Amino acid sequence: MKSLVIQKPNQFQMVDKVQPECGADEVVVKVAYAGVCGSDMHILHGNNPFVVYPRISGHEFSGVVAELGNDVSGLAIGDHVVVDPVINCGHCRPCRNGRANSCLNLQVIGVHRDGGFSEYQVVPAGNVYPISNKIPLKQAALVEPYTIAANVFERLRPCDGDSVLIYGSGVIGLTLVQVAKVLGIPSIVVDIVDEKLAVAKQLGAEHVINSKKQDVEAVVMELTGGEGVPLIADAACIPSLVPQILRLAAPAGSICLLGFLSEPSELMQMEVIKKELTIVGSRLNNKMFAKVIPWIESGQLNTEAIVSHEFAFSEFSEAVKQLENSPESTRKVILAF
Repeated sequence: MKSLVIQKPNQFQMVDKVQPECGADEVVVKVAYAGVCGSDMHILHGNNPFVVYPRISGHEFSGVVAELGNDVSGLAIGDHVVVDPVINCGHCRPCRNGRANSCLNLQVIGVHRDGGFSEYQVVPAGNVYPISNKIPLKQAALVEPYTIAANVFERLRPCDGDSVLIYGSGVIGLTLVQVAKVLGIPSIVVDIVDEKLAVAKQLGAEHVINSKKQDVEAVVMELTGGEGVPLIADAACIPSLVPQILRLAAPAGSICLLGFLSEPSELMQMEVIKKELTIVGSRLNNKMFAKVIPWIESGQLNTEAIVSHEFAFSEFSEAVKQLENSPESTRKVILAF
């Protein structure tokens, strides 16, 4: 089988490998489509602190069950499936308290262990979810990004009547807009690229703000009657935005940060305390596949809208060029096997 192996930072090659053997509680998936994520680019360039090289990246993928372990039930050869990349131990304190994505022994498929940039991959059966064969496998490969958005709202704990301010209209921002719409939460989106904001509007954002052309704080306060926004999701992940985010949060509001950055942010305690704000992080997803898959199967999520480019698996280098050379016009890039 062909596998894309990142041998070391900035060096990758297509390698012929032996098809993986299937353990008793494992499944071999014949990969059909895989999304290329920002974290894959970080692994490629040596900017992910958790990866050990050589590594087969890819944590967003769909495929068909090719082989089943002897102890696996509930799946059949030929089933269309998607794979949750989050593997947890089930025994540590976070796991015992229902926070699998914060597991002390966390392994992420495509980061800590080999992932979906391979014609076949073996994965734990508990991480494999069947999806209707009426859903094209290209769309199925996009389940994972929407689980990120679903997890954000799980962390924000919205109340009836809440609205959400979303910073950034890249792929995660667009999934947040759509999940907010499914949950009945009006959204305001901030970005600096009109084309991306237009897509956010198309997907259901009630208001969009170009922060290069408009005063974000003035517009948001006008839209909210001076109260601020109850929910804020930071998918722009720019540390310098945190003070503004704190100012725009409504009293008793919740803020969710997604950026995996080491650069410090300025946090004004007065803003947090006087409004009794809740600030949370959201990492990966916590068992959200079972929630998101029905949304896709029922047509509530427009998965096609977040894909801007498709390349053959053999054209990975072209996919990288697209992501790096044209970030403003590129949304999700997907590889076809």
